[in-house]
Amino acid sequence: MSSPAGPRLRLATEDDASPCLAIYAPVVLSTAISFELEPPSHEEMRRRIRATLDRAPWLVAGDGASTWGYAYAGSFRARPAYDWTTEATVYVDAGHRGKGVGRGLYTALLEILRTAGYRSVVGGITLPNRASVALHESVGFRKVGAVKAAGWKLGGWHDVGFWQIELRGDEAPDGPPRLVTDLAASPAFEAALEAGRALLRRS
Repeated sequence: MSSPAGPRLRLATEDDASPCLAIYAPVVLSTAISFELEPPSHEEMRRRIRATLDRAPWLVAGDGASTWGYAYAGSFRARPAYDWTTEATVYVDAGHRGKGVGRGLYTALLEILRTAGYRSVVGGITLPNRASVALHESVGFRKVGAVKAAGWKLGGWHDVGFWQIELRGDEAPDGPPRLVTDLAASPAFEAALEAGRALLRRS
């Protein structure tokens, strides 16, 4: 476990809506990184955290006094054959970018997803975005394709690239991915969080 004064990386709660929104809103308003045009409300952010945690991880990193970043996984596509592929997203506070926060969050998130039984994880990146590409590739993602002029925002068309990491081999799944609520008390879950915390401590 991390010390009370050290970096913290944990499963989110709905009470993290405000700090997560404080990180996310400027991204929506000032960049094409997110294709939302207006930031969600506080209640909508709470709903998103709640809905995610019904099945998948939403992690936050910080020092107990402030939130440095967050990462979560969600459905890649709705049809059931896609259940073993998930899409991951990470956002880091502007003042903590380039300090290993994103890598710590992703390291923990990917290990939790592997333990849950997911086969692969996809990340969509509005291009160009060198920092996001570097982060994804540093933890094992590789580019698998791009959609040209996928979205219109801030007066221009933007391409979206897709990066993927495979967490398991081609063996048939032995069941659906496990819910995050079923994993949260396990040693494997805590080990995944600790792997991410270790990177935060070295940053």
